[in-house]
Amino acid sequence: MGTSSFQSSDTAASAPPDKPNLGEAAGVFGRVGLLSFGGPAAQIAMMHRVLVDERRWLSERTFLSALSFCMLLPGPEAMQLATYSGWRLHGVRGGLVAGLLFVAPGALLVLALSILYGAYGGTAVMEALFVGVKAAVLAIVLEALLRLGRRALKGAADWLVALAAFVAIFFFAVPFPLVVIAAATVGYLRRSEGNDEPSQVQPVAAAATVRTVGVWLAVWILPLLAVALVFGPDHVLSQLAWFFSKLAVVTFGGAYAVLAYMAQEAVEGYGWLTPGEMLDGLGLAETTNGPLILVTEFVGYQAAHRFGGAPPLFYGLLGALVTLWATFAPCFLWIFAGAPYIERLTHAPRLSSALSCVTAAVVGVIGNLSVWFALHVLFATVDETEIGLLRVFVPDVASVNWLACALSALALVLVFGLRRGVVTTLAVCALAALVWLYAAPF
Repeated sequence: MGTSSFQSSDTAASAPPDKPNLGEAAGVFGRVGLLSFGGPAAQIAMMHRVLVDERRWLSERTFLSALSFCMLLPGPEAMQLATYSGWRLHGVRGGLVAGLLFVAPGALLVLALSILYGAYGGTAVMEALFVGVKAAVLAIVLEALLRLGRRALKGAADWLVALAAFVAIFFFAVPFPLVVIAAATVGYLRRSEGNDEPSQVQPVAAAATVRTVGVWLAVWILPLLAVALVFGPDHVLSQLAWFFSKLAVVTFGGAYAVLAYMAQEAVEGYGWLTPGEMLDGLGLAETTNGPLILVTEFVGYQAAHRFGGAPPLFYGLLGALVTLWATFAPCFLWIFAGAPYIERLTHAPRLSSALSCVTAAVVGVIGNLSVWFALHVLFATVDETEIGLLRVFVPDVASVNWLACALSALALVLVFGLRRGVVTTLAVCALAALVWLYAAPF
């Protein structure tokens, strides 16, 4: 996937969007799912490059408005953005295809690694392989910030909002929903002249929304109720269904906002995993493709493999399936119920201004995720300390990973110097890490 220049990207983004057939769209979303390494920042950047710059299937305004909307929802924002993009192109069928293909490659890989982990324990070889992937992702994320920042930050006010969002989350640990509410309020109020113009978009029938909510609530809840009825409320599968359904409703701000709570409950509350196993699961999810929230699949597999009964492999697979369903089925509910309203939001000046301000704040949020990710890739130990009201991440200089630093530098050259695409950058860095692993004298 080549990287076009900023000038040509702007030209492509301003052109009227094209519409592919469902098969063509499925192929592209499948490719995005296969290459969606690096967490939400890199995933959003990749979708922007493909859907707006290269394919011109979505306009710049539509993409950024949808991104702002998805950041307001619970659940993995990148997966929901893919689902909305598919819905925009081909309705519910397109949304299902895009959302499932975005998640499926990573889910299959995490499942395979979970099975290996459950059978043999550690995954040292796989972790060594993904050292290169992590390093390459740093360059991809940096490119994401430059692209999205250039498109979303139109003036000094937008830059201030993005900076304020970064500072609020990174240094003061302000909850993401509060940052979004503050940004939306500022954007709404700064539109001080005149009243909202009447929307030219066809209104959405309330009855249609109610039907959509009813259908997708049933799709989400009924299979999990069936699990509880078959196995009983105290079985580990029923506990997984309840816990991760609850988690799906409160995961505002993406996976990073809820990982600490999930890890604490899985380890201390339910006793499904040890602290070391939980960290191994987070490491697997961070270095594989797909949403980071796929760590829930690892937890579900290990919990059911260990406490479900015999044969453990069978119950482990059921545990993985239950957690995937409880985690991602609600995403289709949020998108299919809310997507028809996005166009109305973008055509009301005050609401459009609020969304634009939220988009600027999202740039700051992605900046926060990017810095956090960089620190944990380049350093083995990163301490979190408090200085008054400030939260500060302090990397242990002695724990610097020189291999990751070198590979990150290589990735920067590939992305910004040689203009190589995501596939090439990931492949070269992963291969370099493997060569180092087997060639190093220690």
